[in-house]
Amino acid sequence: MASRTFGHTTVTTPDLDEPGLYLTRVDSLDSPRGTVQDFAYGDMGLRALVLADAQLLTGRISDVRAEHVEFDAVDLHGVEVTGSDLGSVRWRGSKLTRVHFRDCKVMGAAMDDLVLDDVLFEKCRFDYTAFERVRATGPVAFVGCVFTEATFTDCDLSGAVFSECVFGLTEFGGGRYRDTDLRGNDLSRIRGVTNLAKVRIDPGQQMDLAQALVNELDITIGDD
Repeated sequence: MASRTFGHTTVTTPDLDEPGLYLTRVDSLDSPRGTVQDFAYGDMGLRALVLADAQLLTGRISDVRAEHVEFDAVDLHGVEVTGSDLGSVRWRGSKLTRVHFRDCKVMGAAMDDLVLDDVLFEKCRFDYTAFERVRATGPVAFVGCVFTEATFTDCDLSGAVFSECVFGLTEFGGGRYRDTDLRGNDLSRIRGVTNLAKVRIDPGQQMDLAQALVNELDITIGDD
């Protein structure tokens, strides 16, 4: 079983190269049974990727380019998603367990009511993405990700890790952030500083948060 450690958090990731595991190439993630297992899906250019009431178990999704993605009650377990460009994503009411996203673009997305347990987002872009009611019930890490004007609203990211991420006017709305690890990031351009009670930062980041608060309150500093 593979794992990655970031700070105090260890994320268990899918081990899709373990002996005895064979992934079958599929041309669609839609199944009459509602479950696709031990699969490899990729190298696809799609206008729309729409799934509902489905389970994707033990598989790899790679090099998928979709203009519109809509997932409703689509659970992932033991799935790796790499090198994919997913536009206009609407993902609701789902649970992700032992999932690894790497080198993906998830732009202008609405991620609503998702449960994350052992999930790693690595070198992904979440520009203009709205995370609402997203809950980390197990280890979760965002590593080397970009959040340009992204928003977090009513989320529980307690214990989650953000490492070497870029926050460009990223807004942290009301929610739970106890022990959320923000060390190793430039926090000077975030919004919603007052909502980040009980997070974990480095000593040098105190000035970042002070600058973010000055920006958010539109404070003018001067002696004239």
